[in-house]
Amino acid sequence: MTFTIYIEDLEIEAIIGILDHERIKPQKVTADCQIVYEKREKNFVDYAKVSDLIEKKLKNGQYFLIEDALLEIINEIKNRFSFIKSIKLKLTKPNILTNCTVSVEKMKNY
Repeated sequence: MTFTIYIEDLEIEAIIGILDHERIKPQKVTADCQIVYEKREKNFVDYAKVSDLIEKKLKNGQYFLIEDALLEIINEIKNRFSFIKSIKLKLTKPNILTNCTVSVEKMKNY
């Protein structure tokens, strides 16, 4: 049986970006994650652990590129929950530009 977990609007203060001012002070980053997995016996995705993993990686990673953060976080989630069928992760920097919201998304199927 297949299930999908959604983690939406997870807010984190993190240093992420290549511009000088982005390297000094943490900025608001929002994460949205979708995980598809096959439920069998004791296989389940602990959404609290996934949320915590995303938060810790972003706070501690101090990534220059959102793309690098996405790849590292997705790989870590898959390593912890090997039975996952797909992961979609979107990171948003809502305050980086005054006239829009900027996001980067990565989907990986297994």
